[in-house]
Amino acid sequence: MIQRYSRPEMREIWSEQRKLEIWLQIELLATEALVKEGIVPESDYKIIKSRAGFNIERCKELEKTLNHDVIAFTSCVSEFINHPASRWVHFGLTSSDVLDTALAVQMVQSLDILLKDVAKLREVIARRAREYMMTPCIGRSHGIHAEPITFGFKLALMYDEFGRAIRRLESAKSTVAVGKVSGAVGTSAHLSPKVEAFICKKLGLTPAVIATQVVQRDIHAEFMQALALVGASIERWATEFRHLQRTEVLETEEYFGKGQKGSSAMPHKRNPITFERLTGLARVLRSNALAVLEDVALWHERDISHSSVERIIFPDSCTLLDYMLATLTKMMDGLNVYPENMKKNLALSLGMWNSQTVLIALIKKGLTREQAYELVQRNAMKTWEAKHQGRDDADFLQQLLKDEEVAKYFKPGELEKLCSLDFHFKQIKPKFKKLGLIK
Repeated sequence: MIQRYSRPEMREIWSEQRKLEIWLQIELLATEALVKEGIVPESDYKIIKSRAGFNIERCKELEKTLNHDVIAFTSCVSEFINHPASRWVHFGLTSSDVLDTALAVQMVQSLDILLKDVAKLREVIARRAREYMMTPCIGRSHGIHAEPITFGFKLALMYDEFGRAIRRLESAKSTVAVGKVSGAVGTSAHLSPKVEAFICKKLGLTPAVIATQVVQRDIHAEFMQALALVGASIERWATEFRHLQRTEVLETEEYFGKGQKGSSAMPHKRNPITFERLTGLARVLRSNALAVLEDVALWHERDISHSSVERIIFPDSCTLLDYMLATLTKMMDGLNVYPENMKKNLALSLGMWNSQTVLIALIKKGLTREQAYELVQRNAMKTWEAKHQGRDDADFLQQLLKDEEVAKYFKPGELEKLCSLDFHFKQIKPKFKKLGLIK
């Protein structure tokens, strides 16, 4: 596990202690179910339940000789029971009955944490979105000024994206909440399906409709794809804010703490290092998602090639995403926002962000699209030329008003009204209402 990024609650789920506790719970539930089936005497079950336990160090010691983690575990449990009743431990089970069912429990518990993480993140995004709902800034396509939006609108988009993250994680939770206790090749030859149903119900899982020795790995792949997609959304916004922090832009800036250092060589630097870290960790999640896709194709009813992969990527991915979501929440809460710089950057386009608005207006006046486009582009080029020459008329609206071929189609004040921020922002509040961000 990548310890640097682990948080206590998530780390606990993937600890060796918790894993073996779930294994023991499954073994005890299996024995209890076998009492109901009339196979295990209730007196033996009482002895097993009262004495069963394990010691991690003893399990490790046994595994050195046995070279099998589940046998080492069941042997350790039998030592704790120290009674002939221990013969019922692991009765009729195969290792993957325990391993895959326990893994499902760990995945579900991890998803519960991740869903809370995303919910907290959205609360912060929603607050910041409302704060800057009508703060003008330039929208960009291809990195170039396009048309105005508001910074709150940008954050509303972020809020909506992480709403989809919640739905993906909820879907993944439904998919992976599957256990199996159906034996060595999944035929339930040695244990009644009632035993499987009893164990899964107690653990909050659904029995696999059909399985081999293992739960089929496309299920686990779906889980990892969901995590990777949430990571991709985190990267998408980390990249956005990294760009907005560039010196030439500086519309937002990640929080820079007192005493923090930005560069070992250049004392003036304030770098978006945390957003860069999130970008890098998203790549780890994607690579892990690729690894789990490789685990889908196993030999026949099962081989063990998936096991070594999953022991690394499941704890790491859950731990990383938990950390990434908590970190992004902190970053959004403390994000520095500079409306004055947004206003300054908006002015760099000299009002040319109204070009489509005027284009559409001219088409409505009866011009063909080609005619309208030529007129608008001509005045945009004049605006750029005026700027490069340092002239006072470096303003798109002024150029349009001076162009008699354009001006004749508009009543006095009509062009001025069209070339306004109000025109572009008239649907901002309705969109916020649609998202539930405002009433």
